[in-house]
Amino acid sequence: MNKKIEILKQELHKAVIGQEALIEGLLIGLLCEGHILVEGVPGLAKTTTINAFAKALGLDFKRIQFTPDLLPSDIIGAQIYNPQDHSFSIKKGPLFTNLLLADEINRAPAKVQSALLEVMQERQVTIADESFKLKAPFLVMATQNPIEQEGVYALPEAQLDRFMMKIVVVHNSEEEELEIMRKGASKSFGSVQKVLSLESLHALQAEIEKIHIDKELEHYIVRLISATRDPEKFELGNIADKLMYGASPRASIDLYKAAKAKAFLRGNDFVTPSDIGYVIHDVLRHRIVLSYEARAKGVSTDEIISQIIETLPIP
Repeated sequence: MNKKIEILKQELHKAVIGQEALIEGLLIGLLCEGHILVEGVPGLAKTTTINAFAKALGLDFKRIQFTPDLLPSDIIGAQIYNPQDHSFSIKKGPLFTNLLLADEINRAPAKVQSALLEVMQERQVTIADESFKLKAPFLVMATQNPIEQEGVYALPEAQLDRFMMKIVVVHNSEEEELEIMRKGASKSFGSVQKVLSLESLHALQAEIEKIHIDKELEHYIVRLISATRDPEKFELGNIADKLMYGASPRASIDLYKAAKAKAFLRGNDFVTPSDIGYVIHDVLRHRIVLSYEARAKGVSTDEIISQIIETLPIP
């Protein structure tokens, strides 16, 4: 199974140079049926990466550019009236796909963002009085630009919580950028071909469920999440005034699943504390709400997560 993962990665690298964190985050999302929020400045191959995934897996892919004038019906679809026979028909929107790119999701107001809530959680869409189940796999990769401050709408916590992971994409190394520059100028990026079938993807997802996780590590995950809600209980009183709200039960579920997927991607059939450490920042950084004082002092959620990891004893 890991050979299939390597073949998939090799195919993706025909179109994407570097960006291992983004590729691995999307892999974990696909294997665990979770959604991914990606934060990064323009030009870091976010759209290219998910498009390459769709081609390599032979899946449908659609992209929605979020703008302030977007309407919920532009995403989910609408009921259309036909005056000739006085009947109504359903016109399905672009989210009826396998991989959906919600580009610059924070550029649209809350009513549009909330149109994704049902589909992300329930994997179904309601238009008028009809509900439609989406075909698996279904993954939403939403992007947001951290440098834009005007004309943007912060994602509500209820929606943020529905993303399994938040990946922060950074610039490539100088060597990678040199390769990007040469290939981009000469238009010599490779064409991505289908290398993995839908059946193989389902088989990989089944392998994730077989990954063993010890009971001590299960309790460790719960303690890590609990420490974000009641830090003083875990001798973390120094961060209590920096936290307004801790992570929800969805964080426990997603951390559990992501740790198993990370173990699988590393070639192991069991979870270690290192696997939890590898994914915990991505799973929690968008779920912890900092206090006003912490934000004013420039404290980041990543710093809070690191303090929790360093304080709690590892089993």
